[in-house]
Amino acid sequence: MSIEPRPPPRQLVAKLRRVLGGGAGWRGVFLQLVFVVVLAWIAYEIVANVRNNLASQRIAAGFGFLTNNAGFDVNQTLIPYSGSDSYARVFVVGLLNTLLVAVIGIFFATVIGFLVALGRLSPNWLLARISGGYVELLRNIPLLFQILFWYLAVLGALPPPRQSISLFDLFFLSNRGLVVPTPIPHAGLEAVAIALSIAIAASLLLRFYAQRQLFQSGRMMTIWPTVVGMLIGLPLIASLAFGAPVSFEIPQLKGFNFAGGSRIIPEFVALTLALSTYTGAFIAEVVRAGILSVHKGQMEAGASLGLSRGATLRLIVVPQALRVILPPLTNQYLNLTKNSSLAVAIGYPDLVSVFAGTALNQTGQAIEIIGITMGVYLLISLVTSAIMSFYNWRIGRSMGA
Repeated sequence: MSIEPRPPPRQLVAKLRRVLGGGAGWRGVFLQLVFVVVLAWIAYEIVANVRNNLASQRIAAGFGFLTNNAGFDVNQTLIPYSGSDSYARVFVVGLLNTLLVAVIGIFFATVIGFLVALGRLSPNWLLARISGGYVELLRNIPLLFQILFWYLAVLGALPPPRQSISLFDLFFLSNRGLVVPTPIPHAGLEAVAIALSIAIAASLLLRFYAQRQLFQSGRMMTIWPTVVGMLIGLPLIASLAFGAPVSFEIPQLKGFNFAGGSRIIPEFVALTLALSTYTGAFIAEVVRAGILSVHKGQMEAGASLGLSRGATLRLIVVPQALRVILPPLTNQYLNLTKNSSLAVAIGYPDLVSVFAGTALNQTGQAIEIIGITMGVYLLISLVTSAIMSFYNWRIGRSMGA
């Protein structure tokens, strides 16, 4: 076994100088050392200043405050919560509310974005102009203004509960939100859920088989009647065999408000509408650019095979455009999640409002709370990016890229 000779010390010193100093040599090394010393001094001064301020205000550093009683209520909770719960519980409540509006907003923004993008590319002159006007209008109005518009000008102008807008005496819309029947689970729910899961799995397998037949033999199968039949029929059979899966508690107007049912607060509706329509305008341009990046010969090839315009877009153009669409689409998803922090302007109880707002004001633990909030948003962004990157990798692998 041969042993490679070590370079002489002089060569090591010269290499170290090139790595640290670049083309400036020892002068570059000296400047970098000075820069590191200055950064260390600034960090020391910041830490010392923070410690002195905390000591003067008699605030103990650390995360022990998370076990203390919060002492305030939250008007929307996805988990059981009361004012006697801890600040840690407040953190979980705010985080779940943030994730709720982010997930629902991403779903509707994606649907709106794809529909508007297809509208802009439509040969129908009126539809293309309306879609273009939507994009130009929504993208150039500040998001905070749109949130306030939906909350104050639209939802705030609705009538009070006693004059609420009723739909079939089941749904009631007023300036206090949307009141809907509350589902109450019964014994047959588990059987219906299993039947629905089987129907969804069978539908996906049937769709995969139909696509495989299309690509291998060129034969297009009409599967939607079978899919609809399975999605409706199997749960219906299970409910007839094992009993109704749920019953509903119908809201009733009593006095000046509704009793029973579930209330969707207007702050949530306004925030979701604003985030969805605003981000949908940006997604529309992302999708339109991705579709235009595919050569127009692909549309002509689909037409020559007898495919309709919609089928050509769905089966040929959009799958190729996804490689271009997904990276900027991920950025829009991240922007929507971070923009949800504007909920504090209308009082929606998200993470920033209840934890980085009310909890911070009550405890004074600014460093800990802001640090936790920043870490949570960073983690959400990293997880979202990882999921979209994995999906993009799968698309590239399936296309042989």
